[in-house]
Amino acid sequence: MFVMVQGDDKKAMLTVQSLRNTLMVTILTASITILVNMALAAVTNNTYNVSHHLFKSSFFGSKSDKIFILKYGSTSLCLVISFLCSSMAIGFLIDANFLMNSYGDFLISNGYTQIILERGFTLAFIGNRVLCVAIQFMLWMLGPVPVLLSSLETVFVLHEFDFVCKEQHNHKQCISM
Repeated sequence: MFVMVQGDDKKAMLTVQSLRNTLMVTILTASITILVNMALAAVTNNTYNVSHHLFKSSFFGSKSDKIFILKYGSTSLCLVISFLCSSMAIGFLIDANFLMNSYGDFLISNGYTQIILERGFTLAFIGNRVLCVAIQFMLWMLGPVPVLLSSLETVFVLHEFDFVCKEQHNHKQCISM
């Protein structure tokens, strides 16, 4: 919004769209985490009973009572942390949007709006990354092999999200975001 005061409409539109996209992704992340946590709690009892009868192979990992509670508890804890971070990020981003629109100046009152906006983006980032970790914990309930495969895939996906590569004369140069 600070850019709108200076009169550059393209940068102002990009700013508004970036804020809106981040807000939509954060709302989606919060919704997914709470729905998956509730579904996981509902399915846990049936999964626990079935896992002792069907998956007796060591390929699927340990199925003892303590390990099963550890797997479910760590997954649930990650999902709740992701939900809380995403919910707080939504509040900060909405507050920053309101402050930018009401005052029309991005740096009003010693950068308060900028601090609120940065906190919102940081919490949205943390909520997204904790959701990625929770996916590995959910797959841990199936055994160690799905965890290994999904962890490797997550590293490659997050590398693509976090680094932008530019090709210059047959050389790849990656820039951290």
